[in-house]
Amino acid sequence: MCKKASNNILIIFLKIVNFYIFSNLHVSFAVFGLVKITLLEIGISENKTAWFVFFSTLFSYNTIRFLRLNTSKNWYSDWITNNIKILYFISGIGFVGFVYYGFQLRLKAILILIPFAITTFFYVFPFDRMSLRNIPALKLFLIAFSWAGISVFFPLTQNYMNIHSTDWITFIQRFLFVIVITLPFDIRDVNYDSIKLKTLPQLLGIKKTKHIGFLFLFLFFSLEFFKLNLQTNAIINLIIISILSGILLYFTTKNQSKYYSAFLVESLPIVWWVLVYSSL
Repeated sequence: MCKKASNNILIIFLKIVNFYIFSNLHVSFAVFGLVKITLLEIGISENKTAWFVFFSTLFSYNTIRFLRLNTSKNWYSDWITNNIKILYFISGIGFVGFVYYGFQLRLKAILILIPFAITTFFYVFPFDRMSLRNIPALKLFLIAFSWAGISVFFPLTQNYMNIHSTDWITFIQRFLFVIVITLPFDIRDVNYDSIKLKTLPQLLGIKKTKHIGFLFLFLFFSLEFFKLNLQTNAIINLIIISILSGILLYFTTKNQSKYYSAFLVESLPIVWWVLVYSSL
């Protein structure tokens, strides 16, 4: 009886975990964490900017998944189909939160988002003569470009902060970091992605892709020393997050568990956020 109860509890727990990860709540909190890192490092405690990014990510990522349902892996397509009603509900909440916080934004902050939104739009919805999908490895760099801009320049502009040379360094660091944590996803999908995407693992192989990731991690950390106000806590946090990122990249395989990238790798921005918050 106790064993059956334990099994039922485990099943319920796994359902909750699966929903948290595959409904895009986890990735939304990851981007939320990156925005909070930027705000915490400049001493600003407001949350509405981060919540706007959270809800817009939740809504947009789920919308993209719905549109690409037929091209998803079989297990994921089945999971979405079995949970379609509650996913629509969660996406609706994302849309409401996106609109609610969107009306609280400065016009200048909204304008900052436009280049990142446009590049993503033309990738997700390619047009015959304006398709960005034919450019090798572009998917990886578009994701990094969007996440970096949204998590660095957007919160700075919303909070009336001028963008200085240090902020550009932070943008480049964030760009490199997002590339590194996206590589495990590309390695995971190397046998599933369309050859037209020309991802780095498809072009260079998994081993060389990892080498590029390690190089980017080194640059990510090294750039910190070019900032004007060098802080010991920030360096320690970068050492920890660089080591964790490097370990997860090193052990990445194309036959990984469905939780490896979707949960562990995607948790790195959240871990970094916790580190920054704890070191204040």
